[in-house]
Amino acid sequence: MSEQTHSALEHFPITFFTTVMGMSGLTLALHAGERALGLTDVTSSVALAATVALFVVVALTYAAKALRYPAAVAAEWNHPVKLAFFPAVSISLLLMATAMLGRFPGVAQGMWLVGMLLQGVLTVLVVTGWISTRSFVHGHLSPAWFIPAVGNVIVPIAGAQMGYIEISWYFMSIGLIFWVVLLTLVMNRLIFHDPLPERLQPTLVILIAPPAVGFLAWLRLNGGVIDSFAHILLNAAYFFTLLVAVQLPRILKLPFAMSFWALSFPVAAVTIASFAHAGVAQSGFHQMLGMVLLAGLIVIIAALIVRTARAVIAGAVFQPE
Repeated sequence: MSEQTHSALEHFPITFFTTVMGMSGLTLALHAGERALGLTDVTSSVALAATVALFVVVALTYAAKALRYPAAVAAEWNHPVKLAFFPAVSISLLLMATAMLGRFPGVAQGMWLVGMLLQGVLTVLVVTGWISTRSFVHGHLSPAWFIPAVGNVIVPIAGAQMGYIEISWYFMSIGLIFWVVLLTLVMNRLIFHDPLPERLQPTLVILIAPPAVGFLAWLRLNGGVIDSFAHILLNAAYFFTLLVAVQLPRILKLPFAMSFWALSFPVAAVTIASFAHAGVAQSGFHQMLGMVLLAGLIVIIAALIVRTARAVIAGAVFQPE
């Protein structure tokens, strides 16, 4: 029994933080939907409490792993795919801070500052890992490499509201530059090289996140004005949503893995972006689209929770790869 517990802890994956990203996205999407319908924020408050509780459990478990099995953490850091998931920790903090901003501004600011600093450090370390002396091959590249870039464009969403304008522009600039660079690399890999392994197929959904989150950040930094660049970002997010929707029936037939949580936050991001556009432009179409996407997001999160619970109970998650 003890040995099994130790083994499970040793193989507790850094990718588990994507569950917090997904739940944070759901919280923000529910809040956006509540505002669009003029409802109270009861549902999103419950989702926020569940998200914070989940983060505490995941963070404490991974901290215990780091203390007891530091070599296992180092192996994940040196893994060409798992390396990109470490910023999921800072992204989780930034998303929770954004969700808390209207409820607990003091806590939100403290959490945002920690998340922002950690995101800045992890971005430098991850990019350093990419360009260091160790070699990568095309098979190592996947849409998961967008995660560090997405984390940077999340910073301004709450940062601009709190008055951290210059630092928000810094992170926005990094995020947009690396989105363009990585989009080129990822499309080259998807078109001209072998298909993604089954476990990484769900990460295709991450293509939606950078332009969707970029649209939200741009609105904050641009004074809430939907200009030409905002239209480009939002419609790019819609295109990637359509592109992924075509692939989704095939992806859903694959065996479950934690990478399926990649479906959650990107869908949440494009949902929130739709509500944001509807609020600024008074667009009934975008509000209706936001509602449709929110309904789909709720179904996705519910299915992910059920399938994750089943996989954990069956002992299929905390296993060596």
